[in-house]
Amino acid sequence: MNFDYDIAIIGLGPAGSTFARLIGERYRVIAFDKKRQDCAVAPGDTAGFEKPCGGLLAPDAQLMLGRFGLTLPHEVLVDPQIFAVKTIDLQAGLTRYYQRFYLNCDRPAFDRWLMSLIPEHVDCHHGSRLVGVRPLEAYAGADTAAASGYLLRVAEGAAQRDVRVRWVVGADGSFSPVRHQLMPAAAIKRYVACQEVFADENEQPFYSVIFDNRITPCYCWALSKNGRFILGGAFEHEDCRARLAQLKTQVAAYGFCLGESLQQQSCLVSWPTRPSELCLGDLRGAFLVGEAAGFISPSSLEGVSYALDSAQLLARAFNEQGDSVPGPGPDPARLYQRYRQLSAPLRHKLIRKTGKAFVLYHPLLRRAVMQSGLSAITPL
Repeated sequence: MNFDYDIAIIGLGPAGSTFARLIGERYRVIAFDKKRQDCAVAPGDTAGFEKPCGGLLAPDAQLMLGRFGLTLPHEVLVDPQIFAVKTIDLQAGLTRYYQRFYLNCDRPAFDRWLMSLIPEHVDCHHGSRLVGVRPLEAYAGADTAAASGYLLRVAEGAAQRDVRVRWVVGADGSFSPVRHQLMPAAAIKRYVACQEVFADENEQPFYSVIFDNRITPCYCWALSKNGRFILGGAFEHEDCRARLAQLKTQVAAYGFCLGESLQQQSCLVSWPTRPSELCLGDLRGAFLVGEAAGFISPSSLEGVSYALDSAQLLARAFNEQGDSVPGPGPDPARLYQRYRQLSAPLRHKLIRKTGKAFVLYHPLLRRAVMQSGLSAITPL
């Protein structure tokens, strides 16, 4: 079987960009990303980089960047840098402050920076969308031994092209087409992350986490960022817009000043609650990293650290077993087992987070923790 490439990467967010940066030159790699690079097409056009994300770089993500030896460029950071989170339980009428060590970032700029680190041997195609992916054995009749690999159909503008590859890496987020089409039985719970951007009219910038099970069984957020104020949450699909409107009404009593509405954003977000919802891929040569695999914190929905970590683990598995490239290449089942072995600590970490999530999202337990004042700081 003649392959056009060895590996196809679908999605160049933090997970896809990291895998593309770390995969060895012995592999022929192509990457497809739906975001465009021509962000100045029209005023306000973000070329697909905008998504409902607070853009707070958590300590675990900072640690991963440090382990990579990377330094964050100043243009990725935004004002203000906030050192405490204002936590509000609307049901209990409680407010507490907790120290946090996040970096307030421009998320599109962060994604572009990671993409700029991808080496030249990776053939990157921006503004491209995966239409379909199927095992080549589906087209080869009985000759399945000669048909290991995948056929990808990709839309680039009005045109479509087919690409044959040995292995597929799905780094394509919550509603992963790779996971959906190749591993349809691997279900995972999803919410709609929905937020609205306002002109910031608050006297003092702040970051807030908001809980109210009458609005969402997950959580909501509010954040000052570069003269704008973001208010949003992770809601159930059916009435996410109505829930956001309800949130806007509720927070007014807590002194939130919402200026002119500038933009609304929404996307799907995964919320893993059971180990069975994690999916690393299959034994035939398709692999998942980042949120596509279910690697996102069930307690905070933080996903950047998991994206960076899972991507480097999969790249390590490939690079360790890549001696037969070019040639037949590593056995897909062995690659999968090595990736599973390497990612065991990461999966166990995520499973532990489900216990924290249970406490945070249970009204009575959350109220007890906040009333205790455990780990809270006292404003002066």
